[in-house]
Amino acid sequence: MKVISYNLRKHRAASELSELVEQHGADVLCLQEADTSGIPDRIGGLRLADATARNRLGLAVYYRENTYRAVEVRSLALKKSLHDRVLKPAEERMLGVRLRDIDDGRDLIVASFHAAPLTALNSLRRNQIQAALGALSELGAGLPILMVGDYNYPVFKENLGQVVRKQGYELTLSDARTYTRYKFFRGHYDFATSVGFDISRVQTLPQGASDHLPILVSAEPV
Repeated sequence: MKVISYNLRKHRAASELSELVEQHGADVLCLQEADTSGIPDRIGGLRLADATARNRLGLAVYYRENTYRAVEVRSLALKKSLHDRVLKPAEERMLGVRLRDIDDGRDLIVASFHAAPLTALNSLRRNQIQAALGALSELGAGLPILMVGDYNYPVFKENLGQVVRKQGYELTLSDARTYTRYKFFRGHYDFATSVGFDISRVQTLPQGASDHLPILVSAEPV
């Protein structure tokens, strides 16, 4: 299973998506900062499972419909930062989809996640991550779960890793930094948390029009 996660930087990188999906053979596409009012129903052979509706810039999840069938979708509004309360860029910060593998009949869960911006505290982002993972587990007890996206967590990732491990999840970083816009904030922002998956690689893909670089997660449910 190949999953691409991409923060589009206010939808600026949307024109790159079809080529990305086709070039890397993605099975699932998870977007952040997408203009969900005008996104297409299909991108590069993938079908839109759902998109958030209450965000100025939102989340979306696409899946390969000849491989999977969308069973259930859940979005979640998480604890808000001051930035969220004042500017209201994102009401819903997690969008999860329960998918059924058509061939083997197994279900799994994939989610797109976008944490509060750098103006918020790491403690708030940890709260959001824990709440999002807890909500995803309610989509199906014991199912493999993979949550990818923009975690906005450039420093002290060891602490975050300890937090998610206490919930039974693993934190996996990409092989190169994923954010380059500001000199002092460059680093790994986009990564994955998972349970019930064997993550063989998280690859940072070449930069496009966004200040975030897309990541490609290669994973198999176990």
